[in-house]
Amino acid sequence: MQINKLNTHIVPQKFEYHAPKTLEAAVELLSVHGGEATLMAGGTDLLVKMKQRLVETRHIINIKNIEELTRLERDVEGFHIGAATRLRNIERSELIRANLPLLHEAVRSIGSVQIRNMATIGGNLCNASPAADSAVALLVSDAEARILGPDGARTVPIEEFFIGPGQTVLGEDEVLVEVLTPPLSGNAGTSFVKVGRTSLDLATVNIAVVLRKKGETVADCRIALGAVAPTPIRVRRAEELVRGREMTRETLEGAADIVSEDIRPITDVRAPAEYRKEVSKTLTRDALSIAWRRIGGDTD
Repeated sequence: MQINKLNTHIVPQKFEYHAPKTLEAAVELLSVHGGEATLMAGGTDLLVKMKQRLVETRHIINIKNIEELTRLERDVEGFHIGAATRLRNIERSELIRANLPLLHEAVRSIGSVQIRNMATIGGNLCNASPAADSAVALLVSDAEARILGPDGARTVPIEEFFIGPGQTVLGEDEVLVEVLTPPLSGNAGTSFVKVGRTSLDLATVNIAVVLRKKGETVADCRIALGAVAPTPIRVRRAEELVRGREMTRETLEGAADIVSEDIRPITDVRAPAEYRKEVSKTLTRDALSIAWRRIGGDTD
């Protein structure tokens, strides 16, 4: 029996533990230890992977007590959500509920209350799962990732943050500091829909939609899906089809067909690729219809 490949509730390796109090100290630790160091905030993914020996690291850098990383506020730039902000705090924030309902809806779908009490928004993004629920919501919200490294700060659109399964643009010595999200305009309707094997499981397919309405037509449309490609993706051909049209059954079916054509799902333990393609059609129709109704639109 390969005990190190099982979840034995024991971390079967030695490591040094660091708990810096400032961002600069965290970056310095990463610079010194390089690829032998791993950041931890909530640990809901990392500790499980360490127990299964999927991740082996010599230095754990716990960043949960760095005050700058738990910022949750609004200013002239938009909404600042620190990378170490717990998902439960986002879920319970009236600021987020009232102004970023799509992110609020997506975060509420992640795991259980116990998980959300520990897990962080930065962890959900930096884990870079193609199925990350917060990622699709942020993709259609024009969100940006603010990053700090030894060479200074930089900002990256969330759409460019993911480069592959488990991979982001973060360098070995960089920290995701916060997510910056602009406010949602008053005439926008949003929806988040997810299908999983159970209510607590990762998404088999998830989708986030933002619609803006002008008269009886769609002024703008944004569609993002997860668990259907190596990274969460925008489906721009479907967006283009919907823009400028009335939200008819023909529009819904056309968008659903394009989504099914443009995604690249795989077969894994959660579902075969063919199932994901079919489910993506249904979720596209449902998500577009829900967002449209939320801004007072009718579908025939």
